[in-house]
Amino acid sequence: MKIAFYGKGGIGKSTVASNVSAALSMQGFKTLLIGCDPKADSARCLVGHKIPTVLQQLHKKQDNIAREDIMFPGFNGVACIEAGGPEAGVGCAGRGIITMMEELTHLEILNEGWDVVVYDVLGDVVCGGFSVPMREGYADRIYIVTSSEFMSVYAANNIMKAVARSQGKRTVNLGGIIHNQRNGESSVESVEDFAARTATRVLASIPFSREIVLSELEGKTVLEKYPESQTARFFRELAGIIAMGQGSSPEPLSNDELEEFSHYMLDLELQNHR
Repeated sequence: MKIAFYGKGGIGKSTVASNVSAALSMQGFKTLLIGCDPKADSARCLVGHKIPTVLQQLHKKQDNIAREDIMFPGFNGVACIEAGGPEAGVGCAGRGIITMMEELTHLEILNEGWDVVVYDVLGDVVCGGFSVPMREGYADRIYIVTSSEFMSVYAANNIMKAVARSQGKRTVNLGGIIHNQRNGESSVESVEDFAARTATRVLASIPFSREIVLSELEGKTVLEKYPESQTARFFRELAGIIAMGQGSSPEPLSNDELEEFSHYMLDLELQNHR
């Protein structure tokens, strides 16, 4: 399986990517997690700390890097790589992803017999570099992490547009939406309605969990710190759904349709707070 989690920055992609990677590894899959976010924090909860990035190592070793310089073992044997990005205000983060993929190809890391390769990708930047995993065939199934906030839904719709554009050249589809309920007021109804309008489905709604917060502060996945918790069971079930490998072709909303949907979300919000 070659899958990618996309979503607006700060929406919980890395939480989902790291916990699902851990769950898949516990189900017997040889798993590689590749972080494609300039923050380079995708692997932190698997390794326990931030790891050197591909861009850092290329700069440090003058393009002469080895496999062990960029790939590090995480919880339950999940292998972890971070692309990294430039300093704030300097360079292009999308170009960093392209450079990393070129290096992984050169080192033949993607040919090491992985059962699952998971990409964690920033999704609220329209730069073409961030679409490389889907556009160049590195990932063939996309999952979108979103909340019920409008800007998160807006980013999700843009990601669907990128998936739809990529389908003409590559075999890539949309596995579905993962709703991250970041607070007790997150609207499941609006996310499910958005999924129906765009011809996809909500795979699961992640309940707000203090266990997630505490695990991340400690640099661990929920499956490592609270393996018997309801939240850990949730991620194991989500990993099982993802392992089934179902996908579809999204039908993203037009700008006018998205504006209409924002009014629907407002009406729903006002109804829920009467």
